[in-house]
Amino acid sequence: MEGSPESEIPSEIAPLPNEKVVLKHRYSAFYNTDLETILRCLKIEDIVICGIMTNMCCESTARDAYYRDYRVFFMADATGTITEEMHLASLLNLGFGFARIVMTNDIIERFSVQ
Repeated sequence: MEGSPESEIPSEIAPLPNEKVVLKHRYSAFYNTDLETILRCLKIEDIVICGIMTNMCCESTARDAYYRDYRVFFMADATGTITEEMHLASLLNLGFGFARIVMTNDIIERFSVQ
């Protein structure tokens, strides 16, 4: 719930003053938000998904990103949920056709500025 302690962003990962924060209202970060408009204006083609509730918010956002023609990179070691079984099931389903399943180091290597 917006405004609850659980919705607060920890200071260790708080956005910089000029960074956009998208407040989501459902599992997918695309649903009823301006996320797609922001990404299209910035000409973003790749999306990296990390977060909690692999099988809910992360998976819903990844699928919606795929349906919008983004290349989706889903971080296996930077997502998590209640049980390992649920986590692995989501990774298996997403990897079958919606996202490339990757590890944090893969993303760092692929997208680091040289």
